[in-house]
Amino acid sequence: MSKLLFIFLFSAVPIVEQRGAIPIGILAYNYNPLLVMVLSYIGSLLPVPFIMLLFNKIYNWLKTKRQFDFLTNIIDNKIRKNIGKFEKYKEIALITFIAIPLPTTGVWTGTAIAAFLGLDFKKSFLCAALGGLLSAIIITVISVMIPGFFPVKQVF
Repeated sequence: MSKLLFIFLFSAVPIVEQRGAIPIGILAYNYNPLLVMVLSYIGSLLPVPFIMLLFNKIYNWLKTKRQFDFLTNIIDNKIRKNIGKFEKYKEIALITFIAIPLPTTGVWTGTAIAAFLGLDFKKSFLCAALGGLLSAIIITVISVMIPGFFPVKQVF
């Protein structure tokens, strides 16, 4: 698999998303930061329609299976923790939540919360796109400005 394809697909992986793909592309593979940012941004949006359409169905099925209690409890806690902000501010909260490049935030979690709350598909996709773009910009700037910050060259 080519390194560019890896960056593209890696950015669509839950938890890792752009937070992992952009530093790897810039710091480990020495690719052009703008190219890496665009690839990672587009890759991170790949799962959005699937999450919006399937999250509630899969989540409800998981709730019926005792062996997935650990996972549904994590989801329940994450959603319960943030539901007030999302119900009050909806789109702004969703964009901000997705844009902040911290663990358990991002496109996957933000889109799952939007699906759980039953927010409009088109608005949720637009919010994911805007939040993802802001996140990609932030991560790219950090990766370019602090090259020794993330020692991926030793790992990859």
